[in-house]
Amino acid sequence: MTFGFAPSAASTPTSAGLSAASATPVARMLEPAEWAAAGIPLLRNPREVVSGLHARHRPQPATAIVAVLDPDERLRASASFVRRPAPADGWMFRNALLAQLRRVIPHDLRRRTPVRTAVLLYCREGEARWTEEDGAWMWGLRDACTLHGLRCGAYITLTRDGWQVLGEGRGGRRPSARSAPEPFAISEAPPPPPRTGGAASEVLRRAAAR
Repeated sequence: MTFGFAPSAASTPTSAGLSAASATPVARMLEPAEWAAAGIPLLRNPREVVSGLHARHRPQPATAIVAVLDPDERLRASASFVRRPAPADGWMFRNALLAQLRRVIPHDLRRRTPVRTAVLLYCREGEARWTEEDGAWMWGLRDACTLHGLRCGAYITLTRDGWQVLGEGRGGRRPSARSAPEPFAISEAPPPPPRTGGAASEVLRRAAAR
């Protein structure tokens, strides 16, 4: 499922605010050392996750894909949106990610311990090394996960050189920001079994037995 992201008028920064933000360092971001110390769970098969999301959403530069995985690393839901041309700010990224999560999957705030994990794949121009924009996405992902009752998972960049799980040192050349989607799909969790019981179910059972 793919969504476009257009913030409401209340959350749209003014030109004065953008000018002020552009004159200051990136607001609300995580340094690589902080991200590494956060205990982010490792993906068992990052290439499968990256290839599956790339085939599903076909991202172009400036596209973010947020995906929710179950404990077996199967895809439960995903959404993509295009980053608006504004200064990088973790708070704005958090709001964008949280809006997409709320659209595609219920929250897990009632659980004592998060079960599902959200990962973020961001397709961008430039080199694969960490940037301040990446730090803002990391801050936004961590905060959005907390507010939606999810575990904060991997942050992955997709550039012309390939993909890289930042903070882990794992990556590959394909897919890349310029490659065509591969015939490779991420495994998805099976749909929940149909509800049974009641008079209608009994009628269907008897009809099937004839």
